[in-house]
Amino acid sequence: MPLILNKQYLNLFIWGLLVLVTCCADATQDYLSGVVRSGTGDPEAGVWVIAATQTLGTPYRKIVVTDEQGQFAVPELPDASYTVWVRGYGLVDSEPVKAVPGAPLQLNVKRATDPVQAALVYPASYWLSLFEPPPASAFGGASAAADSDVFTGVRNAAATDPFDSSRQWLAQFKLDCVLCHQLGSAVTRLPTAASFDHGFLKAAAMKYFADRLGQPRLVDSLAAWGEGIRNGDAPDAPPRPFGIERNIVITQWAWGDNYTYAHDEIVSDKRDPTVNAGGPVYGIDLANDYLLIVDPNKHTTTRLKVPTRDGFATDWCAQTYKSMDGDDVVPFGFGTLGCPWPGGLSAHAGSYQNPANPHNPMMDAQGRVWLTTQIRRQWAADAPDFCKQDPLIANYRHHRQLGYYDPASNEFELVDTCYGTHHLQFDDKGVLWTSGDDYLIGWFDPAKYDPKNPTTLEAAHGYSEVRIDTNGDREPDAPLVGFHYGVIPNPVDHSVWSAVTPGITSPAGEPGYILRYDPVKDRHEAYAPRSPGMGPRGIDVDTQGKIWTALAGSGQLAKFDRSLCKQTWGSGQQCAEGWTYWRIPAPIFKGYDPTLVEGSTDMHYYLWVDQFDTLGLGRDVVVVNGTNSDSLIAFLPTTEKFVVIRVPYPLNTYTRGLDGRIDDPSTGWKGRGLWFTNGLDPIIHSEQQRSYVAKIQIRPNPLAH
Repeated sequence: MPLILNKQYLNLFIWGLLVLVTCCADATQDYLSGVVRSGTGDPEAGVWVIAATQTLGTPYRKIVVTDEQGQFAVPELPDASYTVWVRGYGLVDSEPVKAVPGAPLQLNVKRATDPVQAALVYPASYWLSLFEPPPASAFGGASAAADSDVFTGVRNAAATDPFDSSRQWLAQFKLDCVLCHQLGSAVTRLPTAASFDHGFLKAAAMKYFADRLGQPRLVDSLAAWGEGIRNGDAPDAPPRPFGIERNIVITQWAWGDNYTYAHDEIVSDKRDPTVNAGGPVYGIDLANDYLLIVDPNKHTTTRLKVPTRDGFATDWCAQTYKSMDGDDVVPFGFGTLGCPWPGGLSAHAGSYQNPANPHNPMMDAQGRVWLTTQIRRQWAADAPDFCKQDPLIANYRHHRQLGYYDPASNEFELVDTCYGTHHLQFDDKGVLWTSGDDYLIGWFDPAKYDPKNPTTLEAAHGYSEVRIDTNGDREPDAPLVGFHYGVIPNPVDHSVWSAVTPGITSPAGEPGYILRYDPVKDRHEAYAPRSPGMGPRGIDVDTQGKIWTALAGSGQLAKFDRSLCKQTWGSGQQCAEGWTYWRIPAPIFKGYDPTLVEGSTDMHYYLWVDQFDTLGLGRDVVVVNGTNSDSLIAFLPTTEKFVVIRVPYPLNTYTRGLDGRIDDPSTGWKGRGLWFTNGLDPIIHSEQQRSYVAKIQIRPNPLAH
């Protein structure tokens, strides 16, 4: 009894001090403070306090974490009234209370009554840990999986199974099914085989991927998973934030509407994070062809329609391709929301009006926002005249071109290209490098291009076919075909690297590649991740010239050091010694050996190297998308430790592109930030059915304001 009384007195004393300090504070203070307690009176450490308002120009939220004593401070709030509530693992969401900065708060929470109730706020990856892959007997042989083309839907049902093991299959399962949305989120936890079969027909792309994975074995496993959840299965609890993870501040601004597919955002120049300091944040709505803009100072949003050329207006899922000399017009669309498989039904037909389907923005030193965007049909006859002479251009499809938005003139400029585009990055000379083609790597030099003089287009742009030297004679002898996803110039040796992800247009079940291009020698090299690595997507470089990639299929963070290679030529299987792997914190699939480096239920859509310490964790910290886990995961190379930055609200936060900016280096943590957007497709799956852009800051302690 005395110990209990002492503890109660201590808690009351601490709370009294807090009230004394805050009640006498300046009424104009810009932060909320208080303490979170459970029904027993105990402080709740490592839970989130969420302050939100609808009274600014756009819905606004700020999220912080409580310290060891359950105390919190929500800093730098605009002058407004707020709704404040608590979410935490092991808790039931608290009742919202009204508050304004300057008033101390005591927020009371209740413990969850059972594991299922507690798990309602767990990330999708934890629910997916209840999923058990098909047995070994389900793999190999003929007709186990259909060979589908993701764009055309053409299938060969007699194809040999591309998967010989559950390891391969699970990696491709994540690459395919978490390509657009979180698997394990509430909307995907269906109860029966019939519900999954019906759901796959709602979007053509889902049906393509289900066929390739082998729909019968896929549905059997998903149905067993769903049935277990219906019968009361619940995942283990994630750890609450601890240590530096409690110092995090997340600020969110809503943008777009309830059909916005906010794929990526940009706030500064990758090469200089002080460009556009304090300025607008730009994002891409791939679903409806908008450039999204947030003013983080006025808390207002606008959006501008991304144009096309010559009246081109065919939505992406209905697009076609025709080669220069061919007679056949073939489908070349991507069927997501509103584009069902034949025989399927969608309640959202026509919701995605996106002939431009812009994908990735990047800012140059002048503050212009460059885009990968489709400006015309994909027919070879519509390409620039100087491209058509090359059979590689005339006979193969190349999706998207380029454009940019100039804030100074408030105008878009469209730039045609021979090659396809997807991601883009500037090198230290100002040349823009692009991924997004199956056959080529492309580049564009804005300094050589005058929009008023179309004849300058050819001189400004170039490309190189990816052909590698497989026998060591220094002559390229084999093309390497596969969709180039990410791209990054290496400032140390001026090479350019890209990532080829398996299963997009290259064969499913393969490990994929990272590719190196030497522009001076016009020479390409390929490096496949060593086993069990699979599925490079995002790719970036640190200030030492080391290449980093997130292996989205197998679930590792990987570094590749070419200087360690005993041999650089070959078909891609050479230089296993160049790879180093780290297992990223995440739960694993049911039945998987926890001692293995693989088996993660998380998926890592992209990654980003913080070369300039914009987040505040140090230079060259690698930030990985926890795309299936409502998180961003920072890796500190000096200590080889991970910091998990969990985004507790809204659930189903799906992160893609990342960017950092330094607004004012003299103000410490307040002048720095890492930016991301919720790029869920479709956003109607989210707990809050509207996309948002967000800034993450790391302060010196959980109460700094």
